[in-house]
Amino acid sequence: MHQTPSGGAGHGAAATDGELMSIGTVLNLLRDEFPDITISKIRFLESEGLVEPQRTPAGYRKFSASDVERLGHVLRMQRDHYLPLKVIREHLDAMERGEAVPLPRLSRQRDGETAPEPAEGPVTARIGRAELLAAAGIEEHELVEWESYGLLAPLPDGAYDAEAATVASLVVELGRFGIEPRHLRVMKAAADREAGLVDQVVAPLRRHRNPQTRAHAEARTKELAGLTVRLHAALVQTALGVRLP
Repeated sequence: MHQTPSGGAGHGAAATDGELMSIGTVLNLLRDEFPDITISKIRFLESEGLVEPQRTPAGYRKFSASDVERLGHVLRMQRDHYLPLKVIREHLDAMERGEAVPLPRLSRQRDGETAPEPAEGPVTARIGRAELLAAAGIEEHELVEWESYGLLAPLPDGAYDAEAATVASLVVELGRFGIEPRHLRVMKAAADREAGLVDQVVAPLRRHRNPQTRAHAEARTKELAGLTVRLHAALVQTALGVRLP
């Protein structure tokens, strides 16, 4: 089983080293920092070799505190550094071997191939179409349908932004409750309006001649995006009269 590299977050601290947790418990532990995490996402990370939980004789997954810690590392590197899973796995495995390795920066990823480089400014990881289908566990015709509703869209080179895997997993989860992709167009429209509002605020910073000011635009975008997501969640909870865990 993978051992946790030092310096991670303490989500696994709720359990002792010898205590094993169900996937539902792990989901609740991670949700505070990663609100979009789903059981499907955890299962996908396992299938990609990012975490190796124990199995009971009946086949149920049982996660240790170090497994939860490792999942936190993986999700954080995806969120904060836009790294694809292959690069994250290699980085964590090297750390577990005791190697001092710097966190890689990526210029692009296409169909599973990455091009590390010490580039300045923000970079975005990408996944290929086949990888996206595998991550979501869907068929080609389903992806085509989702694209027709605007829920997902390929980049000019045919690849997808890494966040597309999260979107696809959530569409699958909602489908289990009878919410079809066509019903989600209203959510996509709302997200586009919110993104447009954030872009309106940071656009002057992005056009500035000063590189530091342009870099500040990226940090401001992330901050505003986080606030809009929290506000959206709070408004939905208020409208439904429920409170999410």
